[in-house]
Amino acid sequence: MTKSRFTDQVAQRLDGLRPAEQRVARFLADNREEALIGSASYLAEKAGTSDATVIRAVKALGFSGMEELRRTLAGEMRDNPSPSNRLARTLNEIGDDVGAALDVTIDIHQQSLEQLRRDLPAETFTEVIRHIVGAQHVFIFGIGPSSAMAQYFSIQLKRFGIEARSLDHSGILLADQMLPIKKGDLLLVFAYGRIYPELTALLDYAKTSESSSILFSDTLGGKLRDKVDIAVAVPRGRSDLLSMHTTTLGLIEALLVGVAIKAPERAMHSLKTLNDLRASLAGKRMDLPAA
Repeated sequence: MTKSRFTDQVAQRLDGLRPAEQRVARFLADNREEALIGSASYLAEKAGTSDATVIRAVKALGFSGMEELRRTLAGEMRDNPSPSNRLARTLNEIGDDVGAALDVTIDIHQQSLEQLRRDLPAETFTEVIRHIVGAQHVFIFGIGPSSAMAQYFSIQLKRFGIEARSLDHSGILLADQMLPIKKGDLLLVFAYGRIYPELTALLDYAKTSESSSILFSDTLGGKLRDKVDIAVAVPRGRSDLLSMHTTTLGLIEALLVGVAIKAPERAMHSLKTLNDLRASLAGKRMDLPAA
């Protein structure tokens, strides 16, 4: 792996620093997220030294001050979008104003939803609906935070009369959930960030079983386009900040409305049955034996 500018600067200058400054440099190198969002006094406390020593150490490493250090770290974290790096960049951008979190987050959600509206062609959206309505069974894959999306989508599709189930296990436990997938079924895949073993195995099995597959992802569409029937780009907020799922949920809700439009009788009949079952359960009384 190529060394970062920050790693290079620490390695090249560490021996020339005083002992207290070396402690600061090592702490910064080992705790980049904290270095990005922490004040000089906070970093001094963590490194067991003074504010002035932190500033001297930062300058001795070749930075003009804390701001240049933060810009360098933020840039490197943008190129390495791990969850902790994303959170650190988010906190650095918002600052310490808790109230600003609401405005910034809503702005990101609005921008992502507008991007989805702009980049998802109507014909592709319609084709996804056609696949869902026409499938014998719909299997929805999502692990980690996406498992909640998969479970929610499967529950709602069942309420609309679609035979659906979620695939939300990881590791070898996923094999049991994959086993029922057959020709004529549809696999909906919510996958973000990287291609992990479960995703590879699932898409390979979809090809083997001759089932259709649709991918919803922020960055994997280009890499996996040849393995799926349709790839839909779904942004998760800003790529360099904390991952957010409002756009995914918005797309799911839109797909549900589309399913209802395409198969209204099936959806209405299923929802009426659900309502009747609820009424039966709510009004049920247990008959006690006579004394």
